[in-house]
Amino acid sequence: MDADQPEFDRRMLEALVCPQTRTTLTYDAQAQELVSKAAGLAFPIRGGIPIMLISEARRLDD
Repeated sequence: MDADQPEFDRRMLEALVCPQTRTTLTYDAQAQELVSKAAGLAFPIRGGIPIMLISEARRLDD
């Protein structure tokens, strides 16, 4: 992780859900993504802020 980037606050996981399926997310610290296994999507975290837009998500099968 880049030292200049703010770190993701893992407590946010308690409040965040997948915007497509409304299911819980898992945090992938290595990839800096929040993963929705139910939707097959990974949402990027940029500057410590999760980008919860389906249009910004990466498909897990990519």
